[in-house]
Amino acid sequence: MKQNTTKSEFFEALERAALDLGAHRASVISADAIETDRVFRDMCASNACGMYGRCYMCPPDVGEIEVLMGEIGRYDHALVYQTVSELEDSYDFEGMVEAKKRTHPIAQSLRAVFSRPEIARVLHLGAGGCGVCETCAKRTGEPCRAPEMAMPSLEAYGVNVSRLAAAAEMRYTNGQNTVTYFGAVLFCLDGEVK
Repeated sequence: MKQNTTKSEFFEALERAALDLGAHRASVISADAIETDRVFRDMCASNACGMYGRCYMCPPDVGEIEVLMGEIGRYDHALVYQTVSELEDSYDFEGMVEAKKRTHPIAQSLRAVFSRPEIARVLHLGAGGCGVCETCAKRTGEPCRAPEMAMPSLEAYGVNVSRLAAAAEMRYTNGQNTVTYFGAVLFCLDGEVK
């Protein structure tokens, strides 16, 4: 933080940056407010999204759930952001996929926002699968093509996203014929590293 900037002003600047990048809402919360439960990771195993075992940033490849949930405890703050997109109707699967694709540039652009010297450690968690590559290298048996950009999902870390929304004072659902996606950037400020 600049010498004359308070922590509150710094957090407000992070929230504004997310909004300027296209987030619908953004809020910095205490990382202690993030609830995790392995049941959310277990839902990944049902493979409803089709990515289980097909993406390095998705289960089971992303890592052991107990380790990942424990990693969240190493952070002090989280910038939670959401995107809200209109759908033709509640069965507009293509619209949902396109809306999710629009969240990835926001998530990646936030990397630059968080590459500041006053931020000591950062963990980016996105909505659903990684989304950096059109086809994950896992499917072709190659190593990850973009490890510096690869992003696991909130659910892969066992995050209860509906409770995360409540902690950030955001709506989990935003009306009929809409789809809402969430992301979070967990971070510690320099001097606060656990």
